[in-house]
Amino acid sequence: MTVQPALDGSIPNAAVSKVRRRVDDYETWITEVWPEFIAVAATGRTFTCYEVVDLHKLPDPPNPQAHWGRLMTLLRDEGYIRTAGWACSDRPTTHHSGVRTWRGTAAARREAAA
Repeated sequence: MTVQPALDGSIPNAAVSKVRRRVDDYETWITEVWPEFIAVAATGRTFTCYEVVDLHKLPDPPNPQAHWGRLMTLLRDEGYIRTAGWACSDRPTTHHSGVRTWRGTAAARREAAA
């Protein structure tokens, strides 16, 4: 691979790839990521899905395009989170597009305490 020198003649550092692990089984993936989302929801702070994924270095599901949204829907339907609004995404590949923000509920605090 060829590296283009900067205008001052220096050679830039190579980009570090952030490749996350992918879990091939949906049920195994849910079992691994669920407790991390409950713990963040239990704090009561507002968060995005990607913030939790990035903070805890969580693996990707078998189908990332569908399963992350499904996880958030399950957490909402179970009463652990509620919608809080919108924010610009921190995910590098989204170019700061709008994403939903979430906030934990009392049910999440009880689950984390149990």
